[in-house]
Amino acid sequence: MSEGALTLPNQRHLFDIPDDVVYLNCASLAPQMLSVRAAGEAAMSRNAQPWKIHAEDWFTQVEELRALFAQVINADAESVALIPATSYGLSVAAANVEAKPHDRILLIADDYPSTVYTWRAFAKRTGAEILTVERAEQESWTDAILKVFDQRVKVVSVPNVHWTNGALIDLKRIGQRAREVGATFIVDASQSLGAMSTDVAELRPDYLVTVGYKWLLGPFSVGYMYIDSARRDGKPIEQNWILRADSENFDGLVDYRDEYQPGARRFDVGERTNFTLTPMAIAALKQLLEWDITRITSTLSKITASIERRADRLGLRTLAAEQRGPHMLGIELPSESLKSVAARLAEQNVYVGIRGASMRVSPHVYITERDLDRFFNLLKNAL
Repeated sequence: MSEGALTLPNQRHLFDIPDDVVYLNCASLAPQMLSVRAAGEAAMSRNAQPWKIHAEDWFTQVEELRALFAQVINADAESVALIPATSYGLSVAAANVEAKPHDRILLIADDYPSTVYTWRAFAKRTGAEILTVERAEQESWTDAILKVFDQRVKVVSVPNVHWTNGALIDLKRIGQRAREVGATFIVDASQSLGAMSTDVAELRPDYLVTVGYKWLLGPFSVGYMYIDSARRDGKPIEQNWILRADSENFDGLVDYRDEYQPGARRFDVGERTNFTLTPMAIAALKQLLEWDITRITSTLSKITASIERRADRLGLRTLAAEQRGPHMLGIELPSESLKSVAARLAEQNVYVGIRGASMRVSPHVYITERDLDRFFNLLKNAL
């Protein structure tokens, strides 16, 4: 197969991005595709006339969205819960995991705050201890994690790539070790899913959570959670009406039921139907599946490889391709200049993220070589 068949042509025409804007901050908030915006506008017009919304509409699009996300992760729809945020999904996991004093919760250093705060609260409640993994300069996160991953670890909660600089974690090896010691394996895929292929049948996490507004290109407040079949009889963290069996029967809602909807639906957030955001999320996932995530990965790999080469010519350090995800990377700058450089770039409509000690650069399929020329010319001048 030719290289062109493996990558996508530039997709800028599908986004509302002016020619003078270089947006390299998809890891923070993805720009909205025109198709996603159109779906939202159509939904808002429909919502203005609620008499056109029927009882079945509370379920049909939600189930379409659930099935689309299942396709993205190579799962069945029964394994998918619809959630509003990563923190919600992590709270579901924490509510259904057991630990006792002196058990360990394994996290990586400088992880996303929602992860850290969730497991700190869990540790306080259970008496378990948090083990925060640091890594040496030339060491991979995977090796650093496995080095300390012993029988005392009861929960391991990790991302696929570090949110500050894209450093890669081998989830397959971490999951294998978790199963060897009997630890619960939890993945935050918010900074990878949609840009990297994620096959839960291969990785076998107990729980996987992700937001939808980054690499899945959907609207804010729509997220997703995968729950392994062995975990689906757990307890939800809220008791909304639509989670219960036979909630499709509006005439019988006062016939209260103890039974839940099948599969992972019991963990859905209240008001999951969201008549405005659900069609937008559907449009986004359809476009991702049409592009094919393997082609997105190949396309972004070429872009970040170009960024790595250009940074090297300026004498700036980045993680090598084999050490990071294919879609984002951190450029190391002196700490005293990080914020000022980003501000000077923003003045010229060039947008990056500052996370930890890195200038985080996260392109998508709308970025051109001309955009990168402009970014690095301005970066050189700013430095």
